[in-house]
Amino acid sequence: MFTHPVSVRYLEVDGQGVVFNMWYLAYADDAMTAFLAHRGLPYAQLIAAGLDTQVVGSQLTWQAGVGWGDDVAVAVSVAAWGRTSFTLDFEVRRDSTPTCWIRTVYVVVATDGSGKRTVPDDLRAALGEPAPMFPARP
Repeated sequence: MFTHPVSVRYLEVDGQGVVFNMWYLAYADDAMTAFLAHRGLPYAQLIAAGLDTQVVGSQLTWQAGVGWGDDVAVAVSVAAWGRTSFTLDFEVRRDSTPTCWIRTVYVVVATDGSGKRTVPDDLRAALGEPAPMFPARP
């Protein structure tokens, strides 16, 4: 499974001494582009083809806080894909302990602003087969 390293910076920590919630989405976004590059599709190649992605929804579930100076890894897996969208799962881990799960739905769009596009074959190949890891709700 692909993992992307993150070193928690001082500016990302709130008054409670843990990473402020919005930073988890930044970690996931960074991990998404690193995941695609690792799978043979650098994000710049997608843009050069006139395509981009837009986040249309994210769900976060926390289990433990992460603090300043912690080194974490963001694991990435594909939860699902459709005709114009795909869903990625992210698991933020400190050591090997999960601290947060994120599920994000992306839609493929044209860079010229003309709307949604079908997920191209090279992106579908880079994503691979779905293997969800977001925890099930009770």
